[in-house]
Amino acid sequence: MKIYAVGGAIRDTQMGLPMHDIDYVVVGSSVEEMLAKGFRPVGKDFPVFLHPQTQAEYALARTERKTGLGYKGFLFHADPSVTLEQDLERRDLTMNAMAQEVSESGALVGPIIDPFNGQRDLVAKVFRHVSDAFAEDPLRLLRIARFAARFPQFTVAPETLEALKAIVQSGELNALSPERIWQELARGLIADKPMRMFQVLLDTAAAQTILPASLVAQLVQEPAREIMGAHLHASAAVLEQRCAVALMNLPATEIRSWAECIRMPIEVRDFSEIFSELIQFLKMSLGGVFQAIDVLAWFNRADVWRKPERGNKLLQLARKLGFKVDSLILAMQQAQLLNAPEIIATIPLEDKLNGERIRSAVEAARLATITSALNLNN
Repeated sequence: MKIYAVGGAIRDTQMGLPMHDIDYVVVGSSVEEMLAKGFRPVGKDFPVFLHPQTQAEYALARTERKTGLGYKGFLFHADPSVTLEQDLERRDLTMNAMAQEVSESGALVGPIIDPFNGQRDLVAKVFRHVSDAFAEDPLRLLRIARFAARFPQFTVAPETLEALKAIVQSGELNALSPERIWQELARGLIADKPMRMFQVLLDTAAAQTILPASLVAQLVQEPAREIMGAHLHASAAVLEQRCAVALMNLPATEIRSWAECIRMPIEVRDFSEIFSELIQFLKMSLGGVFQAIDVLAWFNRADVWRKPERGNKLLQLARKLGFKVDSLILAMQQAQLLNAPEIIATIPLEDKLNGERIRSAVEAARLATITSALNLNN
């Protein structure tokens, strides 16, 4: 048996990038031999094992055959006769279809094994698919879109773009699980240039299937697309912020609907919804003049009382995008300093057990503080 490091680790090494997790492929071995050497099986669809000491994953070299819809619709075959080149041929891009032998000590040794000219495409900065089997896996479209965001200097080879379009036309995108769609989109959103991901989705007509209709309508308009790109660049590479910026011009109801479709994490969904409502509120406040009652309503919606850190992140993000929110930040900070027990102490004794009376008193105190803070900035 021989062991090879394959895929992203070899690609990143060739690009001078840090090498993180390594994918290992074992050639010339069998399930029985792996078990005899102390490896623990973990693969459900094909033979994958955990190393007895390092717990790293090792997969037997395998081939695959399309048997059904989606990225799970494959029949895998693994035995000692499967060659390294056969295993590499089933991978998505030439830049991910390179390998290097691993010595017994775990070091990478010998030349880069590159049967599909991945090194050439790395130099040319081209995403090129390995074989015609590429179009059989719809997940690869999202992977290419995500790679485009991570490596924005790369272009998609014309023949690969056609293969991506074929995936969309086949209708197989509908077979992807919501969780996998979100996983790939999320990784693309926090990459260097998330707009490149959206561009690939547009170029392949996948955007209409995967993204909210209102977001697609913005992306197809060049001015709106440029503004979104600038806003995404201004925000931190943090998932909740990038997602909120991308969806900031959508109604909260549409964000909620899409979030449920793709199983977006609740905290990311809530941040995006509340930020969208903040942006709409800011746009409606002509000349940056705010009504205290409206400010209090958004503070309550954002629950800045129990989640002050989130409230600050929302307002600071709007500030980064060029919105004038200094008065809102001051009003929030002043209102958060209010002492609830002191407010309750001012309530008549007979009302101290009345929950509604207490809430009204606290709301009134917050409103007065917000009004005072806003007046200081006018």
